[in-house]
Amino acid sequence: MIETPYLLFLGDAPDMLATKVAIGIKDWRPDASVGQFRMEGCKADLGLPDMTIDQAIEAGAKTLVIGVANRGGVISASWKAVLLEALEKGMDIASGLHNLLKDEADLAAAAMMHGCTLFDVRVPLTEFPIANGKKRTGKRCLPVGTDCSVGKMYTGLAMEKEMHARGMKSTFRPTGQTGILITGGGIPLDAVVADFMAGSVEYLTPDNDADHWDLIEGQGSLFHVSYSGVTMALIHGGQPDALVLCHEPTRAHMRGLPDYQQPSLQKLRDVALTLARVANPACEVIGISVNTQHLSEAEADEYLAKVESEMGLPTVDPFRQGAGRLVDALAAC
Repeated sequence: MIETPYLLFLGDAPDMLATKVAIGIKDWRPDASVGQFRMEGCKADLGLPDMTIDQAIEAGAKTLVIGVANRGGVISASWKAVLLEALEKGMDIASGLHNLLKDEADLAAAAMMHGCTLFDVRVPLTEFPIANGKKRTGKRCLPVGTDCSVGKMYTGLAMEKEMHARGMKSTFRPTGQTGILITGGGIPLDAVVADFMAGSVEYLTPDNDADHWDLIEGQGSLFHVSYSGVTMALIHGGQPDALVLCHEPTRAHMRGLPDYQQPSLQKLRDVALTLARVANPACEVIGISVNTQHLSEAEADEYLAKVESEMGLPTVDPFRQGAGRLVDALAAC
């Protein structure tokens, strides 16, 4: 088990979106986040106390969590001095990057020397079957996005929180490193061998009570040429009964792809629903989740009302406004 509290390492992140792992942990496990470590040139700030390694240890931190999700998921050479200092002073390190901590010889040697543990949460710990497409009992909801990093995980977590408050049976099912660090379990889907990805989602969302909802953490986007494969695995392996469309309205282009424009919500609805009905012909789109963090209150209200009028679906920012209307729509399925 990864020991808490955490010191959230932001490194030299170029913007806030690059620290989405740390942001997710801070927002959903604030009790486990004692502070942040920012290197020179870091352009992200979680609003947590800036701490040195010594200050974090004095505050009770047990694990330094690499909270950066950079393109390619690599451990930067510029981070090494900080990571080695943390190990030398007795802290464990957790990471969800593709570039594994255990494969870095200097980090592995330091961890062994100082009795510390390296946690690579993106390493699958189970051998998964190939998907069989058989219908499972229980219900499943999957957020799908116009782009990556638009709020699919936040949508699922916010819906689970609201459903628990109502006494509804529901479980958030993490499929990425941030969700795993928040909840303590799940599947690092993008690290599963391609032929077994859909099968791993079936494994993650097994038979359940007829009135139980699995809220599956969405990944990537069908329209993002870098990450569309994980989205397809979620759609077919998850066999969702309900889809929630997720969007961030202020981007000029797809995340990391300046030559690609985000699709319209109408196009996302049509493509995602067509593909979802391959595995579950009864699947429906039940609502829209919009990440309005870069809009003022008035701008957000105006935009949400416009989208709802155009799409004919309940449209909310579940983190800003709560997920009540999305859960209302889910309950009506």
